Amino acid sequence: MGDVILLNQGGDIMREVTIFDVAKAFLTMESMTHKKLQKLCYYAQAWYLALFDEELFPNRIEAWVHGPVSPELYQKYRDYGYQNIPKEVNYPDTINNETYGFLKELYDIYGVFSGNQLEHLTHQEIPWQQAREGLGELEPSNNEIKKEIMKKYYSNILKDKE
Repeated sequence: MGDVILLNQGGDIMREVTIFDVAKAFLTMESMTHKKLQKLCYYAQAWYLALFDEELFPNRIEAWVHGPVSPELYQKYRDYGYQNIPKEVNYPDTINNETYGFLKELYDIYGVFSGNQLEHLTHQEIPWQQAREGLGELEPSNNEIKKEIMKKYYSNILKDKE
C-alpha cells in the first residue's frame, strides 16, 4: 500500500496514519502480545469510525478464528508468537496529540484485558459475527469486517448510552 501524502494545518507534509502507526502508539503504553495488539487496533478503528465518522487507518481487518486481525500487522509481528512485543519509546510522528489522546483513552478502557479476553469480547459483537456468518467455529476466513458495519454497531452503542 503506497503512502498517501497529507498536509497538516501548518502546511507540513505528513504521511497518512496506518495500522502500524496505531500499533506503535499502543506499544508505547505497554509491551503486549500480538493478539492483544490486534484487538486494540481493531477497537481503535471501530470507535474512531463511530465517534468521528471517518476511518483512523485504511488497512483491512479480517474476521479470523481468534477475532479481528489485520493481515498486514500479523505479518509484521507474527514472529513474536505468544511472547510480548517489546515496548516502544516514541509514538510515530503521524500520530498527533489528539489522536494519541484518543488511543490512550481507548487503552485505558480495553488495555486492562488480556488478548484472550479481548478475543472473547469481539466474538460477542456483531461486526465479527456477521463477517463469519456461515462459518464453523474453527474454520479459517479472510472475510473482511466491513467498516460500515463497525461504524453502525459502535455508533448504536453510543446512542444507547445517551
